[in-house]
Amino acid sequence: RFILIDSHALIHRAFHALPPMTTKSGELVNAVYGFTSILLKTINEFKPDYIAAAFDLPEPTFRHEEYKEYKATRPEISPDLVSQFSLVKEDLEAFGIPVYEKPGFEADDIIGTIARELRGKDIEVLILTGDMDTLQLVGGNIKVYMPKRGLTDTIIYGEKQVAERFEGLKPDQLVDFKGLKGDPSDNIPGVKGIGEKTAITLLNKFGNIEKLYEAINKGAASKFISASVLEKLKTGKKEAFFSKKISTINQEVPIKFDL
Repeated sequence: RFILIDSHALIHRAFHALPPMTTKSGELVNAVYGFTSILLKTINEFKPDYIAAAFDLPEPTFRHEEYKEYKATRPEISPDLVSQFSLVKEDLEAFGIPVYEKPGFEADDIIGTIARELRGKDIEVLILTGDMDTLQLVGGNIKVYMPKRGLTDTIIYGEKQVAERFEGLKPDQLVDFKGLKGDPSDNIPGVKGIGEKTAITLLNKFGNIEKLYEAINKGAASKFISASVLEKLKTGKKEAFFSKKISTINQEVPIKFDL
């Protein structure tokens, strides 16, 4: 069993879930404490054979280069949180857990690359995260382990749980879902006027964005889609494909990984 940690997502979750906590010298450590609590809970619960942690770096990623507005609506990260990232790395070093990071890529991309390397092998991969983006990687031996509320209530997402959460969608359709609906938290536009319910209905019918627009181009979609939705889809075609591309985790990050 392999635990893959999405460090930034968990540090953010811990920071916002816990009140300020300081050491005797006044150093703020609530995120470190929360992160370590989740880590210990995970180790005790799953008894993993392998653990690795992935980090984002402050440099712009390939997504920022392609789309300057990527994550532009997010508020500045609190200095009280920034100061705890290096402490978490010290924490992981003390545990003997290797850290993976790569300029130009997000932690999700590193996790996707390692997950791809291990897909179909005789090893259960659990991605420990607080971020729904990694659900697109779920399938076979790859699952996502996520705190739901606060830090103690957790859920494991396999294919069945993804289908329950997204009303029948498969993990690999979640990039199409974002392509249509967008994602305000990452400032991904999607198709203007298309919400969650409509996106799910369209994908359950057509499978993915490519097949949806193929049906529209052939005039075969009008019997399934209302005129107003059809108009929105035609107007937002460029945004749909672009949003899908930006939302897709890169599974070919050039890192050295050896189990």
